[in-house]
Amino acid sequence: MNINQSKLDSREQLELALGEQLNALISAAHALNVKAAARFDSSLQPAAFHIVRWLYSYGPASAAAIAEATAMDRSAVSRLIKQLEPLGYVSREASPDDGRAILLSLTEQGQQQTIAALNEKGSVFFGRTAVWNDDELHQFIHMLKQFNGL
Repeated sequence: MNINQSKLDSREQLELALGEQLNALISAAHALNVKAAARFDSSLQPAAFHIVRWLYSYGPASAAAIAEATAMDRSAVSRLIKQLEPLGYVSREASPDDGRAILLSLTEQGQQQTIAALNEKGSVFFGRTAVWNDDELHQFIHMLKQFNGL
């Protein structure tokens, strides 16, 4: 085996190792999202919590905007909103810009439930980095931003 082939093999091994770690991160994040969704309200599907989290982060929006932003089917968003409303997590109001348009937003109860669920989720991630010094944490954030193209 020549030196160039050895470098390629080494790079391939590194890329495979990176892929394994990214898969582990995605899997762990998904598991935490499912747990957070159950903490929010175990009677709902995790997809409903995805909508709730989006509303919590970005504020009132139409069902169409939520569907587009979350890459969910519009009918699925509508169905999940119909489940969230009677539970008191989401409310509808006329858009101030267009009285015909309906905006969905979190109620106070929805916000409080979301905060509790996200705090529990956050404690897991923060627990993993608690032993890192500020330089290590800064470097990790910087590398993730680069990786994410930000």
